[in-house]
Amino acid sequence: MAEGARARRRAPSPAPVKESTVSIDVQAGTANPVALDPIIHVRVRLGIVSALAVEECLTFKELKERLDTSDGNLSVHARRLEEAGYVEISKSFEGRIPRTEYRLTDTGRKALQQYLDHMEALIESVRE
Repeated sequence: MAEGARARRRAPSPAPVKESTVSIDVQAGTANPVALDPIIHVRVRLGIVSALAVEECLTFKELKERLDTSDGNLSVHARRLEEAGYVEISKSFEGRIPRTEYRLTDTGRKALQQYLDHMEALIESVRE
């Protein structure tokens, strides 16, 4: 390495996204906390899908403000949700200003509902 040059570490490649295989038997009351959907079970990602479940479409700026997170953090988590097929991202321009919009896909809506059902089952099993 040349003198004075900063050593740069390359970020590890993200692990491939696996299809969610979360299944719970809510009627039987068996809810395994380890089986929570790892794609959604991250604060920022849960915030993204929850916000998009209420609003049909949100811009990058709107999501960033609602989640109180950084540009980079939002971008990384949104990309992960897109790779999983939970969120659709569309980019366009308004004049010369870039505009990124996010929408929850049917797969994402279903995954969120399964996640919420699982959480409810977990809560119910703890209350018993």
